Amino acid sequence: MLSPQAFVQKHLKFNFIVGLADGGLFGVGLGFGSFVAVLPLFVSHMTDSALLIGLIPAIHGAGWQLPQLFAAGYTSRARRVKPLVLQATLHERVAYLGLAAVAFFLARMDVSVALWLTFILLIWQSLGAGFAANPWQTMVTKVMPPELHGTFFGAQSAAFNGLAGLSAIAAGFMLERLPSPWDFTLCFIATFVFFMMSFAVVAQTREREADLPKTEEHPQAFWGRSWEILKRDRNFTAFLVVRSISQFAGMGISFYLVYAVKELGMTESIAGIMTSVLLISQVAFAPLMGRLGDRWSHRGVMILGGFGAAFSAALAWFADSVAWFYPVFLLAAIAIVAIWTVPIALTVSFAKEHERPIYIGLSNSVSAPATIIAPIIGGWIADAAGYDAMFIFSALCGLLMIATLIFFVKEPPRSHV
Repeated sequence: MLSPQAFVQKHLKFNFIVGLADGGLFGVGLGFGSFVAVLPLFVSHMTDSALLIGLIPAIHGAGWQLPQLFAAGYTSRARRVKPLVLQATLHERVAYLGLAAVAFFLARMDVSVALWLTFILLIWQSLGAGFAANPWQTMVTKVMPPELHGTFFGAQSAAFNGLAGLSAIAAGFMLERLPSPWDFTLCFIATFVFFMMSFAVVAQTREREADLPKTEEHPQAFWGRSWEILKRDRNFTAFLVVRSISQFAGMGISFYLVYAVKELGMTESIAGIMTSVLLISQVAFAPLMGRLGDRWSHRGVMILGGFGAAFSAALAWFADSVAWFYPVFLLAAIAIVAIWTVPIALTVSFAKEHERPIYIGLSNSVSAPATIIAPIIGGWIADAAGYDAMFIFSALCGLLMIATLIFFVKEPPRSHV
């Protein structure tokens, strides 16, 4: 039998291509059902509340992050983690069929019922993503050599965002030109179709069965190990603080399009183009930042992302026309890569291989409360004091993120991976 390292090298090219195809197809789907543009616009047809609109990214982020520590226990005991990925990820994909049904019957439903159903489906979708996320990250870091973790996640993010950018343009034109209820209905059906194509591709991943025997660790012992890691690894704990702050630094991003449409007169087709600018910018930045992290410093790349978050929010506050939102979304793309993509590679670099599922779970679950609270606070500030105040607060949190990374977080030694 091949050693783990030999197996990884033998199937590296195949798994790399499968990972890129999975990310690309998933991206096409999400461009049609974006949490940044399409879903906020869909909910804005039912309510003017910035607080409720702010719940959309909160649910998505928290649902993706919060379950990961709970999933770490059974992920760490699994000889093969791909079956766990496939079982959980079906939920995040099928939920879009429910959203399509809500969109189709919206005109015949009570608005409050439609809102409840929409948010229940969003919670279901996000929790499915969250329970799949830990085994998926564990699987990827298992089938990729450590020196390519940042490169792979960056390249996959580029495939994801590049194709999502193209489908976002298509979604914008569909929303503007198709009559209701076909506009949002067809967008959500397209999301489901491409998600299932992605599912078929990720199922082809070649994963070696682990040599270590399964251990039936008592849940109490697992939580004890998690707490012990937090006490022992102070550098990782400081990194978790940064991950929480980063959610506040990036909270304005979810409101940029709604603000531009409502306050500056941006059309829905231009909103689709802006979403494309955001996503395609990530195509350029994600592989560059991932490779830069592998060759230089993932921590340093996160600092650059903090500047992106701060300056994008400051520009949104300063903007007096739609044209300003091109650089706003360009800077936001840098921030998103630093907040969501770079930390995946940085997290596993803190951990030894047998502790990766716990570190991944801690990294995401501990920062989940901030992911929930940040957009809600952003929506509350926007409702109470206006979008300008919320953008200023977001920019200040970006500066705090930078300072914390510089003074309290050190780059973990590469020998850990």
